[in-house]
Amino acid sequence: MLGFNLGMRLAKYLAHAGVASRRTAEDLIAAGKVRVGGEVITDPARDVDEGSEVEVNGRPVAPEPREVWAVNKPAGVVSTAREPGRRRAVTELVDSTRRLYPVGRLDADSTGLILLTNDGELANRLTHPRYGVAKTYVIQLERPPSEAELDQLRRGVRLEDGPTAAAGVEHLGEREIEITIREGRKRQVRRMAEAVGNKAEALTRIRIGSLELGDLRRGEARLLEEGEIDALWKDSAR
Repeated sequence: MLGFNLGMRLAKYLAHAGVASRRTAEDLIAAGKVRVGGEVITDPARDVDEGSEVEVNGRPVAPEPREVWAVNKPAGVVSTAREPGRRRAVTELVDSTRRLYPVGRLDADSTGLILLTNDGELANRLTHPRYGVAKTYVIQLERPPSEAELDQLRRGVRLEDGPTAAAGVEHLGEREIEITIREGRKRQVRRMAEAVGNKAEALTRIRIGSLELGDLRRGEARLLEEGEIDALWKDSAR
C-alpha cells in the first residue's frame, strides 16, 4: 500500500491499514483506544505516517498490502468478520491472512456478491450514502408483481425509516424482477417489496457499481485485479 510515508490523518491511516472502516476508526479514536508515540490521541485528524508508532488497543498498526475480494455468498452465511454463533462468517470463504472485513452487508438468507477488503477508505466510499454507488439485485417474489407495484418501486416507497429514492426496476420473468438502488438501509430491498404488498422469497445481489458477480460460483471468492479496484473508486467519485 502506497502513501503511508507521506503522512495522512489518523482515521484514514487506520482505515488504509485494514484496522476498520474510517467511520469505525473514528469511533475507536474517540473511545481512547488509539495511541500515537505512546500517547492517547482522540483527534481523528492528527497527521501520522509509518514512523508514528500507532497502536490500537495496545497492538502496533502497520500498513499491509491492499486486498479486495469478491465473494458469492451462500444463504446461511453471515456478513461479519467473525460469527460468535454456529453460522459461518463470510470471511471464512476467503483464503487470505489479511485483516479483511465485509463491505456492507447481505442478510444471512440472501445470496450473491459481497466484497471483503482491508481498505477501509474504499469500504467507506462504497457504502456511504453520500457516494450513491449502485447495487443491483435479482428478486424472486412471492407472486407476480403488477405494473402498479413496479411503478411504485421505481418512484420510491415509504418505509418506517423514511421514503426510499427512485429505483431502477426491470421485470425479468413472471415473479422475478431486477432492482437497482443507491442506498443501503437494513434489509431495504426486502422491505421495499413488502411495502408494495409483495414479498421477496429469494434475493441475490449481482452487481456493485461496475463490478458484476459474473460466473463466480456460490461459496467461491476471487481476488480483484487492480483495474477492477480502480473502477470501483471511479464508481464512488460523485
